[in-house]
Amino acid sequence: MGIVARQSIKGTIATYVGVAVGIVTTFFVQTKYLTTEEIGLVDVLLQSALLFSGLAQLGTNTSAMRYYPYFKDEDNRDHGFFGWTLIVPLIGFAVFLGCFFALRSPIASFFSEKSALFIDYIYYVIPLAFFMLYISVFETNSNLLMRIVVPRFIREVGLRVMTLVIYLLYGFHVLSLTGMVIAFCVSYGLATVVNIVYLLTLHRVSFRIEKKYITPKLKRDFLIYTVFLITSALAGNITPLLNRYFVAGKQGLAVGGILTIAIYIASLVEMPYRSLGTISKPQISQAMADGNVREADRICKSVSLHQFLVGSLVFFFIWINIDTVFALLPNGEVFAAGKWAVLILGLSRLVNSTLNVGTTVLSYSKIYYYSLFFTILLTVLAWWLNARWVGDWGVNGAAMATLVAYMVHYTLLLALIRWKIGTLPLSSKQLLVVLVVGVLFGLDWLWSKTLTPWFVEQFGKPVIGLVIDSVLKSTIFLVVGLLSIYKLKISQSVNSLIDKGLIQMHLKR
Repeated sequence: MGIVARQSIKGTIATYVGVAVGIVTTFFVQTKYLTTEEIGLVDVLLQSALLFSGLAQLGTNTSAMRYYPYFKDEDNRDHGFFGWTLIVPLIGFAVFLGCFFALRSPIASFFSEKSALFIDYIYYVIPLAFFMLYISVFETNSNLLMRIVVPRFIREVGLRVMTLVIYLLYGFHVLSLTGMVIAFCVSYGLATVVNIVYLLTLHRVSFRIEKKYITPKLKRDFLIYTVFLITSALAGNITPLLNRYFVAGKQGLAVGGILTIAIYIASLVEMPYRSLGTISKPQISQAMADGNVREADRICKSVSLHQFLVGSLVFFFIWINIDTVFALLPNGEVFAAGKWAVLILGLSRLVNSTLNVGTTVLSYSKIYYYSLFFTILLTVLAWWLNARWVGDWGVNGAAMATLVAYMVHYTLLLALIRWKIGTLPLSSKQLLVVLVVGVLFGLDWLWSKTLTPWFVEQFGKPVIGLVIDSVLKSTIFLVVGLLSIYKLKISQSVNSLIDKGLIQMHLKR
């Protein structure tokens, strides 16, 4: 098994451990101890900081992937490449800090009517953004060195555990609301420190900058690419947050809190891509730098297939158990208002995570500048749709705006990379995945019409029947799904993992 597969599997394990912690935190702690308005406040603060940090990067994460092959030299500590990845984001942070203060008044005006509480805590976005910025930068450097597991563990597990502790301290009145927000700043600061310490232990990074190593041609190319990325980031970093901002601004933080829970549930669909996509980026970058389009296409199809395979199954299990999830949530009847938003957002996450590798290929190709058009298209379309639909349809309108925007965006993008580059994430095996999942949905429909009502009627508390029903049908459908995938030979990698599992259980020689 290659390093990509090993790191991806370990990274995915760390991700799902974090998911387990996140499920406990979001479903059973946050919904119990925080009001919907407080949930909305925390989400808008963190997402605003994420937006700030994404813009302040000045495209560092993408440009690092693109240009690292030109600096890669283990004997010379990559010619001070690490130092450049520290300086560029710092410049970006200073620039966008000035923009933050300049735009504070219009921001306050947008949120003042429905979400005034956010304005009281808006300045905490600054430290949160700084720490998020360098967590991302250090994680990218670790990824370039093919060591993504520890940074992934810090992000997915470490931060989530600290978040759980913060919510519990708030729930038991150890922290005030202000104290909780400050605690979030401290937790991200600690994560930043641990990331840099780990990176230094790899003995490949150096704070020394070799200015002479950068040729005039490389410098010119880098500056042009960076200007392009800055322009692209202005649109690209805003798009994923538009529905949150529109819901908070037009419907209020309380409705925003409902959307937050719906988004978290739907985000489980794309969890595999967080590791698979991240660890495959250096491979795609190297292939494109070498002019090996066939290898880039192979990686592209493999990433897309496996994300679609796992993501589709995760989406299936989320939706067939959605009523049970809301029945178990503290104050679940309140958050159940986001049920259909979960379905729509889940589909949009599946589309995005399956096809996003096409964006990666375009970003590392010679026609990378086309991605600016697609980014602006996605942002403008999402903005327009949110503005039209959120006021009338609330969280469902925000979810539908995201799905439609992604569908239009990826349809055009895939046509371009197939025409101009010769790569395409889609493959015939994905039709087999659709077949398997479609059959599973059909079986669930039959189960829900016949067995689910019977289970509910057998117990004095319907929720007990729902839980038993969910466990049984999920177990049976998982076995049926895995068996179908195995027999259809959709993925050799998945079949190999199943074979190893069967051998360890002494069910196969």
